[in-house]
Amino acid sequence: MTALTVPDAGERGDLGAFVARVVRLDQTATVRLRAADGLVTAWASTPFDVLATRAIRGALDPADVTVPAASLLTALTVERSETVDPGSGGLWQGELPPVDGWAPVDDVPAAEVEGLTERGLAVARENAGPLGPPASLLDQTVLTVFAGPQVRGAVKVPLRCLFALSGMGFVGGEDGPVRVSATGTWLRLDARYGAVVRRRVTALPLLVS
Repeated sequence: MTALTVPDAGERGDLGAFVARVVRLDQTATVRLRAADGLVTAWASTPFDVLATRAIRGALDPADVTVPAASLLTALTVERSETVDPGSGGLWQGELPPVDGWAPVDDVPAAEVEGLTERGLAVARENAGPLGPPASLLDQTVLTVFAGPQVRGAVKVPLRCLFALSGMGFVGGEDGPVRVSATGTWLRLDARYGAVVRRRVTALPLLVS
């Protein structure tokens, strides 16, 4: 049996909200849970080919498991106890970004991020096909920030990352900035309620940066 322990009721609610958004975007999604240094970090894929993540204080035994998102949501919202069984039988595909090596690049006002997202949504609606917006559109750069010596060159944020932030409900209006961090190969956007992560790609600009 897997045991997930989250002593604080507020943090259990935060994790439940995260998993509920994952399920809303994909009812068949899985969530990977990893524990280290008193934190449990949840990872989930999104339909935008961007990872979403949220960390809360707690413990997990065993320390690295993948579970169906729907099972985890039931455990968090129905059982509502400090320790729950998050389920079993999930299969994680793909890799996770490194824990260390991240360099802060810039803080972008949440209002600016939301404005870019709304403009991107308008363009996506105009160009959507039977399967939704084309990948070439989602990969377009909507924001460019410039890093220091720890990260080479400009860090380009594709539209799909902003869609993932919005779809997960991570940006809390105008309250607080969105922090852009990067390694040599990964990009991370931290907002008020969670973060999204993706391998860095090169794309042509679509919107004004």
